[in-house]
Amino acid sequence: MTPRTPAPALPEASGAPSPSRSMLPLGAVLLTVLMWASTFVIMRWAAPDIGPGPLALLRLIAGSATLTLLVLWMRRGRPILPRGRGLWLTAAFGVTWFAVYTLVFNWAGHFLDAGTVAMVVNFAPLMVGIGAVVFFKEEFSRKLYTGMLISLTGIGLITLAGSTGQLALAGLAVAFVAALLYAGGMLLQKLVLRDVDPLTATWLGCMAGTIALLPFAHSTVTAWGELPAETMLAAIYMGIGPSALGFWFWGYAMNHFPTGKVASATLAVPAVVVIMSALTLGEVPPLLAIIGGAVCLTGVGIAQLRRPRRRRPGQATHAAQMT
Repeated sequence: MTPRTPAPALPEASGAPSPSRSMLPLGAVLLTVLMWASTFVIMRWAAPDIGPGPLALLRLIAGSATLTLLVLWMRRGRPILPRGRGLWLTAAFGVTWFAVYTLVFNWAGHFLDAGTVAMVVNFAPLMVGIGAVVFFKEEFSRKLYTGMLISLTGIGLITLAGSTGQLALAGLAVAFVAALLYAGGMLLQKLVLRDVDPLTATWLGCMAGTIALLPFAHSTVTAWGELPAETMLAAIYMGIGPSALGFWFWGYAMNHFPTGKVASATLAVPAVVVIMSALTLGEVPPLLAIIGGAVCLTGVGIAQLRRPRRRRPGQATHAAQMT
C-alpha cells in the first residue's frame, strides 16, 4: 500500500543529531509497517459483520477527513489544487487505488486468511516494476527479470495450495486482482506526481475514492445501526491510521532514509500479518502458501534492489517513489 507524503521539517541542530531525533524516522517506519499490516487482519476480522463496500466507504470517509485536516494544517489553510491534466489524473489514481482497490481488497477477506491476502497483494511492487518498463520505457534490468521468475514460482506454489483445496481459488483470484489494481494505482500515481505534490495527491485521491464509493452510501447507512461498535471503530481506525497517518509517517521516513532502505521494509508486512492473524484470529496460511509467499517476496526483494548512484557534490537528492 505507499505514496511519499511530505512531513513537517524538524529544525536542524548543530553537531550530531540526538539519539531521540535519530529514532524518530525508524519509529515512523515501524509504526507504518504495523498499521499497514493491521489492515489485512482487521479486514478479515470485520468480514462477517460488514460488506466490502460499506467497510471501504467508512474507511475512506475517515481517511478523507483526516487528510483534509493535515492539508489545511500544513498548507496553512490554503491548499493548492491542481488543474486540467493533473486534476483528472489524480481523480483516476484515487478511483483506481483508494476506491476499487480497497473494495476488492475487502472482498478478498471474505475468502482467504489475512496472511495469504498479504502475500498475494505484495506481489504488486514487482508488477509496478514491469509496468514502468512497458509504459514508461524504463530499463528492463536483469534483477527485475530474475525477481519476476522467482516471484512467479512463489505465486504458482500459492495457487497450488488452492488447487489442493487448502485455499479458495476464487479468493486467490480476487486477491490477485487487488494486486493488479494496487500496481495500476501506483503507476497512475507516478504520472500524478509529475504535476501534483504527494500530500495533495493523496488527499484528493482519497476524496475521489470516497465519491466513487457513494453508491454504497445507502447500504452503509442501513448497516450502521446494526454494526457492532468495535467494527465501526475498526473501520474509522483504518481510515485515520493506515490510510492517512501511515502515508504521512512513510513520507517522513523517506525524507530521512535512503528510498531503497525504506521500501524494503514493506517486505516485512506479510510476515507481520501472519503473526498478527495467528495471535488475534487463530488463522495461519497453509504451509505450501507460506513457502510460496516467502519465495514470492524473495523475488520482489531482488527486483527492488537498486545499484546506488554516485552523486556529484552539491547535487540535490530526489527520493524515488516506492514501488
